[in-house]
Amino acid sequence: SLYDKKNGFGNGSYFEQIQTHKDQNYTVMMDSKAVFSALYEMCEENAMFFSGGPERPTGDAAQRLVDTMVTIQEHARSLEPVLAGFSSIYHHFDFDPHVHANGYRSLVKVVRCCLLHIIQKGRYIASNRRSIFFRMAHSAGEMEAYCSALCQLRALLYLAQRLLHDNSHGNLFFQEESGLSESFLQEYASMHKACFYGRCVGFQFTPAIRPSLQSITIGLVAFGENYKKHQSGIGVAAGSLFTSGKYALDPELRGQEYERITQNLDIHFWKTFWNITETEVLAGLVSMTSVQVKVNRALSVSPEPFDLPMVSDPTRMVTICPPAAHIGPAQIQMRLISSELREGQDSEKLLALCRSEGGPISLSLGLKAKKCPPSPWLVVHYHGGGFVAQTSRSHEPYLKSWSQDLGAPLLSVDYSLAPEAPFPRALEECFYVYCWAIKNHNLLGWTGERVCLAGDSAGGNLCITVSMRAVAHGVRLPDGIMAAYPAILLTMYASPSRLLSLMDPLLPLSVLSRCLSAYAGMDTQVEKQVEKVSTLGLVRRDTALLFKDLKQGASNWIHSILESTRASAETVRKSASEGTLMSPDSDPPVLVEFSVKSHTCEVLMNHTASTPGHSQPTVDSPVSDQNTTHSDHNSTLSTVNFLISKEVDPTVRDTISSVAIPPPSSEQNSEGPREFPASFEPLRSEQCAEMKMDSSPIFRNPYMSPLLAPDQMLRGLPPVHIVACALDPMLDDSVMFAKRLRNVEQPVTLCVVDDLPHGFLSLSQLSKETREASNVCLERIREIFTSKDPPLEMREHRKLERTNHGASGVKGDPAMLFERSSKEEHGQSCKVIFGSHGLGFFFQHTHSSA
Repeated sequence: SLYDKKNGFGNGSYFEQIQTHKDQNYTVMMDSKAVFSALYEMCEENAMFFSGGPERPTGDAAQRLVDTMVTIQEHARSLEPVLAGFSSIYHHFDFDPHVHANGYRSLVKVVRCCLLHIIQKGRYIASNRRSIFFRMAHSAGEMEAYCSALCQLRALLYLAQRLLHDNSHGNLFFQEESGLSESFLQEYASMHKACFYGRCVGFQFTPAIRPSLQSITIGLVAFGENYKKHQSGIGVAAGSLFTSGKYALDPELRGQEYERITQNLDIHFWKTFWNITETEVLAGLVSMTSVQVKVNRALSVSPEPFDLPMVSDPTRMVTICPPAAHIGPAQIQMRLISSELREGQDSEKLLALCRSEGGPISLSLGLKAKKCPPSPWLVVHYHGGGFVAQTSRSHEPYLKSWSQDLGAPLLSVDYSLAPEAPFPRALEECFYVYCWAIKNHNLLGWTGERVCLAGDSAGGNLCITVSMRAVAHGVRLPDGIMAAYPAILLTMYASPSRLLSLMDPLLPLSVLSRCLSAYAGMDTQVEKQVEKVSTLGLVRRDTALLFKDLKQGASNWIHSILESTRASAETVRKSASEGTLMSPDSDPPVLVEFSVKSHTCEVLMNHTASTPGHSQPTVDSPVSDQNTTHSDHNSTLSTVNFLISKEVDPTVRDTISSVAIPPPSSEQNSEGPREFPASFEPLRSEQCAEMKMDSSPIFRNPYMSPLLAPDQMLRGLPPVHIVACALDPMLDDSVMFAKRLRNVEQPVTLCVVDDLPHGFLSLSQLSKETREASNVCLERIREIFTSKDPPLEMREHRKLERTNHGASGVKGDPAMLFERSSKEEHGQSCKVIFGSHGLGFFFQHTHSSA
């Protein structure tokens, strides 16, 4: 969607922006022609040298090089028109004319990056092939690996062309779990992926991050080999250290083992591996290298109900009940980080909440250390980890840095993890902690003025859903949300960026699907044991499964009795979270108390759906069981259309249709469904992953997949600032969610960092590029704290504002594509300028004369 200056959007007229797109696309296509010309020339020259002439080297390696050069040329000739076609149409799927990011762009970028790597290695071969130190076998292996990668990328582009054909204009997701999405899942399960985890690991990312990714893959495969062979963590660590050498020396073996692990091992393996950073040794090393803070305390809060005033009517109180889903009431864990000791942070009440894990509060001047006044800002942080792993301790390095740079305390929530505590337990705990922080701001060194929710990946999902619950309950909203590469759609809907999971070393689709199934409470895949299992082991396993089934059956029976009793007794307290999850189409009920506060009897109150946040509550009957609710609203959930439907210019439709390819006809596929042309077949894996499409309605719950929330649930959210990665399989989640918020006139900004992987915040200490990307997130939080308060009536329906600058986006945004529109007000502007071909990015500050 393109807007002109009159409406406050964009830069210049509609036709000027269209012309800008055409100029950019022409430059890209001309650059692509130069890339393919250089590739053909390099391949022909090397193939001619190694296939004939008196100086031709002999041996199997020389013939391998010749065959590889010929195959690369064949792939390139097929890819050239496809890349040109995508380059002419992918701008139609951008968030706006200044945010050049979507899955189609990312696929083209990855293919071009692979071609550039091939050209670079081919030129190295041409320059050194006559040297006595030239390693021909090594060079042949390198070229074969990238040739395999190019073949698989060609397959992904074919699948992307299918998406173009089946999706409506401007939409990135195929909103069905059958058909195309199911076909993509089957293709992923069988396609060869080892080439992306060996010599080519992380080739699409900035060069500064590739050594770290290589070390992670080596560590993972070594850890996988020793997984369950040693009882103690020391044994696993020692075994992994001894076996890591062979994987470092043999990239092909490393790729094969990495593919086996990602396709076969269960969620408990990934929980164990991702939690390595939680060990005392590694945590201590990371703590020594990170920024030092005065306060770093692990807190444990008792699950007790408390009251908060309603925003629309402060005389009425909302009772916030403690989390109760799945595991019942339990202590809620969190961590308080503050660069300075502030008033209230050394109070006896807070010290009584401290866990022994954190040790005493560190004071540089002992007991007489000077205390700073409370900060007007507080960041409530929700960590990532796929809802199944990690804690606030894993994210301490960048949280400490943020606390120091902002001069504000941070409260990071250690929510319960799946599969032991699936949805909605984490959401309940995160919402409870947010409300508890507002209630007890004096304990946290915070004045209670401004609060920001921040999170990455799974934590970004929780930031949004917690805000949705705050809207539904009528309590105070956060002043803004900073969500880094958030997981916003937890279904298996196909999209072009999700095709990148085939090659992503940190977020393979098979691992992602296990995490989502665990969070949804579905049965997780059990690891296949390579070693033989004894008869006694089989008896133990079957007995354990039997008792598990009996326990589950008894639990369900008791639960049904309790639910029937609860439905008949109106005086029994009900969890607030149960009410908020009951209906995706209307504002969930809140527990409201009037002049007399009672902790034993509460009434479920509903908002009218006309004006969220300002409606008067009315009495309603208790809600039914949560499982019944899911089934009752299944039809409603399935009809929620998150796709953007607009009239399309016939010229644009024809251009897209010229690039898209229809599904093969039944006559051409007598042997079964086929997604690729008859002349092409991608490389297949020797061992296919066991993946299945789970169509449970819980995945489409708006509190699990915010992208599927109806418009009325999104209206009233605070400003949302999304920092996404151009090469992240979840990029399309962020782009489509930003479009949805804009369409309902909600304030939203989208910044896309280049050449970095999903999870760059956890890698912020490893390279300059990741540190700068972390600073982008920090600046978003600072912008939330320093922006002026809008009028109260504008809080719910603030329109997205754009600047009139040539390379800017949303007002108040300090990152790439966004420039502050009032330099006199803010004092300076900041952009992130990205380098090309994986060279990262740098910051450019422009100070105003004021």
